[in-house]
Amino acid sequence: MIQNSSKYTQLIKAEAKRLGFISCGISRAEFLEEDAPRLENWLKNNMNGEMAYMENHFDKRLDPTLLVPDSKSVISLLLNYFPSETQTSESYKISKYAYGVDYHFIIKDKLKQLMEFISEEIGEVNGRAFVDSAPVLDKAWAAKSGLGWIGKHSNLLTKQVGSFYFIAELILDLDLEYDNPVTDHCGSCNACIDACPTNAIVADKVVDGSKCISYFTIELKNEIPISEKGKFEDWMFGCDICQDVCPWNRFSKSHNEPLFNPNPELLSMTKKDWEEITEEVFQKIFQKSAVKRTKFSGLQRNIKFLKD
Repeated sequence: MIQNSSKYTQLIKAEAKRLGFISCGISRAEFLEEDAPRLENWLKNNMNGEMAYMENHFDKRLDPTLLVPDSKSVISLLLNYFPSETQTSESYKISKYAYGVDYHFIIKDKLKQLMEFISEEIGEVNGRAFVDSAPVLDKAWAAKSGLGWIGKHSNLLTKQVGSFYFIAELILDLDLEYDNPVTDHCGSCNACIDACPTNAIVADKVVDGSKCISYFTIELKNEIPISEKGKFEDWMFGCDICQDVCPWNRFSKSHNEPLFNPNPELLSMTKKDWEEITEEVFQKIFQKSAVKRTKFSGLQRNIKFLKD
């Protein structure tokens, strides 16, 4: 079985690379003991704001065997989304991850192909694919499987590539070879903490979600509190400040996934263009984009908040 585990692991990692994932790491499917008190405290201090769904499935978030019975391995995968071009400096900004087609569609398709490959090459394997839409602590699993360490801004960081990537998982009832976590390389750097305009990074590796610009511009359904006026630095959907200032992101290289490329109009639009945007233009530019989460009315609310 050990011999097979090694062979299967190599097969899966080679196929993940072929499918375009920049990294693939594997950890044993077991209860995330260290993360349990962290998650409990985070929820107890209401750092999830109005994201009530974060309180659901507490046990499942920490125990993969509750998601996939008899699971043995968690395969973590990273997919780069760093763009070759960014918006004009005269624009309201959207997070780089939302430039192109919604990543859920793209990654789910790749995971489906990986699952089919595993069935063909290895045989009947039970498992499920996850792309941040289920109760899975993806950053914790990626760190456990050696793909990087959790930075002070609570994002996964990798020496060679920084942090502009998506994380996805396959949880399988298959024994594989497990990777080891890597060491933390943030050191005494506090660039992300110092740069956050809403002081959302409240402790090392702890982000108060209810203070984050991404939360205000995407998750919050009510009006943005007046106390946050003037703090958003022109971010109208999401926020990349803590990643943009991170020294490790100087190693970011642009992705090679055509579906992540933005609509050309997106890159050239000015603040005035955004202020005058119609629903028709919104639907055209963000046809299959994650920006649709906030809807046209939500984006208008955000732009008005930045403008007034």
